[in-house]
Amino acid sequence: MVYGIIGMVNFAHGDVFMMAAFIALILFIALTQLLGIGSIGFALLIVLVLGMALTSLWGWVIERFAYRPLRGSFRLAPLISAIGMSIFLSNFVQLVQGPRNKTLEPILSNVLVIPVGAGSVTLAEKQLLIMLTTAALLAVLWYVVRHTPLGRAQRACEQDRKMAALLGVDVDRTIALTFIMGAALASVAGLLWITYY
Repeated sequence: MVYGIIGMVNFAHGDVFMMAAFIALILFIALTQLLGIGSIGFALLIVLVLGMALTSLWGWVIERFAYRPLRGSFRLAPLISAIGMSIFLSNFVQLVQGPRNKTLEPILSNVLVIPVGAGSVTLAEKQLLIMLTTAALLAVLWYVVRHTPLGRAQRACEQDRKMAALLGVDVDRTIALTFIMGAALASVAGLLWITYY
């Protein structure tokens, strides 16, 4: 989404995903062990909402301070800024969390056995959760891009930012919301990643 709209690769997006996984891990441990929430589903839902909010805030900060000031400059400056943001986020997390591995007991460990003909298919609950969540978010994202004013603004900015601005599209707001959406989706991916691994 970001590359399509501003034509710059967001090298820090992988690090946003990594931060989202750490945020989800910390929130899940805080909710289940410190606050004593026993329902895994309720805890995952809270982690999903809070993680998306915090990671979206990071996405907005990255766009605001690393990309927006360099949007009109020559092509190499935003690239260097993106790589610098990636290095900053990696080192920030290593400094805050330490270089050691973080472990978590399996969150979902049940397995579904589905009979198919003479055999069966084994499907873990976490795999089913990942597939259903991904399909639901893909449908929501498709709807937003195809049928909402924000999606229309995103498509207009992707085709021609100057013309979109002349037609009344707030280009800065649209790009910032695209970064926020990308970070929110990275947050969901981070949560699903720690659920799976």
